[in-house]
Amino acid sequence: MGGSMRPLPGFRDFYPEDCARRGYVLDGWRRVARRYGFVEMDGPVLESMELYAKKNESGAEILGQLYNFKDRGERDVALRPEMTPTLARMVIARERAYRKPLKWFSTSNFFRYERQQKGRLREFIQFNADLMGDASTAADAESVALTIDLLREFGFTKEDFVIRLSDRKAWIDYLQGRGVSDTKSVLAIIDKLEREPEESLDAKLAPHGVTVADLRGFIAAGSPEHFAPLIEELTARGLKDFVEIDLSIVRGLAYYTGLVFEAFDRSKSMRALAGGGRYDDLLGDLSDGSVKLPAIGFGMGDVVLGNLIEETPHALAKMEQALAAAPAAEIYTVVADESRRREALGVVQTLRDAGWRTDFSLDAAKVGKQFQAAEQLGARYAVVVGGEWPNLKIKTLATRAEVTIPHETLAEWLKTTQP
Repeated sequence: MGGSMRPLPGFRDFYPEDCARRGYVLDGWRRVARRYGFVEMDGPVLESMELYAKKNESGAEILGQLYNFKDRGERDVALRPEMTPTLARMVIARERAYRKPLKWFSTSNFFRYERQQKGRLREFIQFNADLMGDASTAADAESVALTIDLLREFGFTKEDFVIRLSDRKAWIDYLQGRGVSDTKSVLAIIDKLEREPEESLDAKLAPHGVTVADLRGFIAAGSPEHFAPLIEELTARGLKDFVEIDLSIVRGLAYYTGLVFEAFDRSKSMRALAGGGRYDDLLGDLSDGSVKLPAIGFGMGDVVLGNLIEETPHALAKMEQALAAAPAAEIYTVVADESRRREALGVVQTLRDAGWRTDFSLDAAKVGKQFQAAEQLGARYAVVVGGEWPNLKIKTLATRAEVTIPHETLAEWLKTTQP
């Protein structure tokens, strides 16, 4: 087939089995977020370029990755590359309508024109959670705990992942104590500490009066007193073993003002699973000072998470077990006598009205072929409509056990038979 028959580079087709795995991830994200009292929001996929240009002034550094163009109204627009600008726009517009703190989450599609690699595509789904209107350590702990529990939901343990904690304020205090005035530039250099040669970094640091050795010394010290309140909160939740202090984490976005954190697999074989931090000034900057709310938020992408699930046997087994427990059809109605198809359709509708995932053959088919279809769909029961009418024969497919009941008692029989 020609290139037009394949998805564009960095984009994905989702066949039914892929959609099932995607649904497993989305459902898990939503369950955990709601347990934490977060409510779901979303925004448009297409936004004004002005929104991203405005955020870029706060250090977003994302304009070069946009899918942007002029629409038919000659407006400069872009496919959203992240949720924070849209979230900020929506909060600024209606923040007075909501009780504080705001605890909002989303599970949305995003688009970035960037180099593809393991864990990174040009279209991806990302979970975002933001807590706005609270500057306390308790809010920081809530965000970190939510990150941990999102990963635990998929079967990962403290042996599988770790949350690395850092703090830009701790860095700023340290750098200012060393006489550095342009802390933003030095933080951008620190973000490249593991990706560039030491000689190159020292050359960039020289005008600021610090060296790579100085920075590594501060990282090694760890500044544990700075994180003591947060660690105490996480210890009270029983989550201390999931976190480590790692001041090499600064994150590349200049608008972060305090705690920053990233989640990594313990084997260090992948990109960050999640990342975020505190951004207390961004809403004020984007609203030109009209809305000032402290905030902390993070994102978790589906691509890296999916890779880790596939490569972690117990997490993969948990997903497969969950998907097997939600087959395409729970009950298959077998039309054993075509003269009873009208009655069989009534049975099908009764089952669907009762909430059962139910399927049947749309045209006349041999009984054996219908039973084969039932098993291929993963059905638990076959309900046979045939010569026994007005009675029904019900076969439990796993055990081949059979029972015959009056058709009008089917829904009640199924309800009382379930374990």
